[in-house]
Amino acid sequence: MLLFLAFLIGIIAGLRALTAPAAVAWGAALGWFDVSQTPLSFMGYRWTPWIFTLLALVELVTDQLPSTPSRKVPMQFGARLIMGALSGATIGAAGGSMIAALAAGILGAVAGTLGGAAARARLAGAFQRDPPAAIIEDAVAIVGAILIVAAV
Repeated sequence: MLLFLAFLIGIIAGLRALTAPAAVAWGAALGWFDVSQTPLSFMGYRWTPWIFTLLALVELVTDQLPSTPSRKVPMQFGARLIMGALSGATIGAAGGSMIAALAAGILGAVAGTLGGAAARARLAGAFQRDPPAAIIEDAVAIVGAILIVAAV
């Protein structure tokens, strides 16, 4: 179950790179799961969730700009893989399988990045413009991240 949750949080990172680590950091900081004796203990520090949340909010705002780069360009894709790995590994560290969950988070990030781009393109086509599709994607990422972290 833990690896499945790591995969799912990776998908969220593929949709919104910084939403996943923000949600995971909040879960760790609020004591929903313990990562204090792991290499990822910094995810439970007092300021970590605030920093990731601020960055996630910036990401949400900049995604609405007309010149947002594609999530498939190397820099965007790489960031999503790293955030998926970090988020998945943190969830895995809470259950003692950090490396396997790291891999699951990376696979989820690949699936979320590629699948999210295709889904957003279809939604934008259905709405005849991108902003409604972006708002739906944001809502799915935020609610999904909260539900996943709550399930850990």
